[in-house]
Amino acid sequence: MSNTAIDRPAAGTHAGWLAWTALGVVYVVWGSTYLAIRFSVETMPPLLSAGARFLASGLLLCLAVLVFAGPGGFRMTWPQFGTAALVGLLLPGWGNGLVVVAEQHVASGLAALLIACIPLYVVVLRRLIGQRPPPVTLAGVLIGVVGLAVLLLGGPVAGAHGSAWWGPWLVLVAAAGWASGTVAGSRLPVPPNPVTFSAVGMLVGGAALTAGGFAAGEPLDLGAVSTGSWLGWVYLVLFGALAFSAYVYALGRLPVSTVATYAYVNPVIAVVLGVLLADERFGPVQLAGGLVVVCAVVLVVRAESRAARDTAVPEGTPR
Repeated sequence: MSNTAIDRPAAGTHAGWLAWTALGVVYVVWGSTYLAIRFSVETMPPLLSAGARFLASGLLLCLAVLVFAGPGGFRMTWPQFGTAALVGLLLPGWGNGLVVVAEQHVASGLAALLIACIPLYVVVLRRLIGQRPPPVTLAGVLIGVVGLAVLLLGGPVAGAHGSAWWGPWLVLVAAAGWASGTVAGSRLPVPPNPVTFSAVGMLVGGAALTAGGFAAGEPLDLGAVSTGSWLGWVYLVLFGALAFSAYVYALGRLPVSTVATYAYVNPVIAVVLGVLLADERFGPVQLAGGLVVVCAVVLVVRAESRAARDTAVPEGTPR
């Protein structure tokens, strides 16, 4: 949520329409991936399955680049490659990898509600790098912390296939990684082709997760994997690649504060799907905490969007 060149509307009606379409894909698909992750980890090792997912998605994106852009679509400088690799380690590797591990013990809807705090983390990171968010933004962060405390103290969600006291905390650690990747991707040089950016990030993150799975000694028995887990994994490979590319595309053409709105749309979709398809049941305390978090995120995103408009740099101004 910085006031850099990325914090401006996309130029041109066509580009703006594509950017908003991409954000819509992120809204819907990322909201559903929490449930797909839950199904996949029921009989699949978490790190190895996540690593294989991102490696497969990354290869599919590389194929798409070759088909639609040719070898020139992979052209990038070393700093741009470094950014893509860093974002891959932070987003698919750290962020998504820890969510997959946590969802062995956390309901998919609760994981989504906790991940909703990413914009709050972004504000904290901005403060650490010397930026001064407006007072309304800081108030939103404090409100969000209260909501997170209620969620963490509300107990496990009924219908979850496992429970561990550290599960929700691991999701919060995952959110910190995702927020760090979001800030890095908005402030560092990135490859000109957003699909290439996504492919490199997925391949690097997938390799890291796979290495972590083997290092942790995760068992690999394909015969023990259920049909439901396979369906969840295939969904994550195909639609996860689409949504990650859409996220990167939107991040490069819409204000970061606008793209961050996915954080309070995804949880609603995830909670509804968890209740309908996985028999997850939230108590009144948990729903209240989730509502406070979502309201805090709405407050932060709107305040940041308003601040970005007020301090917008005119097109053509040197940066």
